[in-house]
Amino acid sequence: MNIAELPDIQPYSLRKADKEKLLNTTLTSLSRHHYAYCAPYRKMMDGIGFDPKKDYHYVDLMFLPVQLFGMIELCSAPKEEIVRTLTSSGTSGQARSLIFLDKETAANQTKVLTKIMSSFIGTKRAPMIIIDSESVIKNRNLLSANVAAISGFSLFGSTRMFALNEKMELNTELLKSFIEQHESERILIFGFTFKVYRHFYKELIKAGIKPDLSNAVLIHGGGWKKLENESVSAKEFNKKLNDVCGIRRVYNYYGMVEQTGSIYMECEYGHFHTSVFSDIIIRRAHDFSPADVGEEGIIQVLSILPKSYPGHSLLTEDKGILLGEDDCSCGRLGKYFKVTGRLEHAEIRGCSDTYDGKIN
Repeated sequence: MNIAELPDIQPYSLRKADKEKLLNTTLTSLSRHHYAYCAPYRKMMDGIGFDPKKDYHYVDLMFLPVQLFGMIELCSAPKEEIVRTLTSSGTSGQARSLIFLDKETAANQTKVLTKIMSSFIGTKRAPMIIIDSESVIKNRNLLSANVAAISGFSLFGSTRMFALNEKMELNTELLKSFIEQHESERILIFGFTFKVYRHFYKELIKAGIKPDLSNAVLIHGGGWKKLENESVSAKEFNKKLNDVCGIRRVYNYYGMVEQTGSIYMECEYGHFHTSVFSDIIIRRAHDFSPADVGEEGIIQVLSILPKSYPGHSLLTEDKGILLGEDDCSCGRLGKYFKVTGRLEHAEIRGCSDTYDGKIN
């Protein structure tokens, strides 16, 4: 669907019943679309008995294991209409995912990201510090997950400064100059969690510098896996940044390249939130049935954005717990949850087993 058809819906404005109606319609429609235009997806759907004429509740729709995008090409649009290809980081020895975007899907991702972020930081652009090197942005047609994230979030900057050089060293003089130039303004800071900690926080400590960023807003994501050896919790991470440069407003987000745009922002109470454009289901590992509130399981993510590839319903390699719905203390409606870690030696089977690589 075209997100322009939903111009007045705010990201956290629908209660459970109304959101279910929206998701049932849009996600079933997307399943039918991908069934018609993506041959590997159609074969997998046939393997589980999907009926394109039936109306489904979105909880009952087939999900794809996220690893599948690194195994086969899944595209639901003519190749000549693909304007951008995203790749995952390919960590843990896994093949890189390939995500094919046509003009409509790419535009919808940007629109939804803007809606979600605007509800947290407002609509006005601000000077932006990016905790990364400008050299990482190279090929604009084949984008890694990191580059895609930097490109997406940089839209919120009125002017942008990359804080790291090509050797991933903090340019302290450039940082000081930028902060002084915009001392009366709110500054946005964006970076991946481990880079913010290792290449920003630790370098400030090493240099003995304490810049005043008390009016800044930090947005970070990418998970905590690379900081496991540091034993840094989210609470400690926020406190350390506040101690060294006065940052008080810190927003973490959960997301993945396979569903770019449909990010899950962390609220003031430390909970990740689904928007009206996305949802999560926590699945029990032994039978993939929906888990109860408070029960740990595998995170399934759903999004109404992917039209050029069948990424609307994905089983991740992350574990999480559903904390509640429509009743978070922050006032935002929708499900809220926490991520508890990664699956060990994850090998999610099921619907992907119906694919044998012989699609004609």
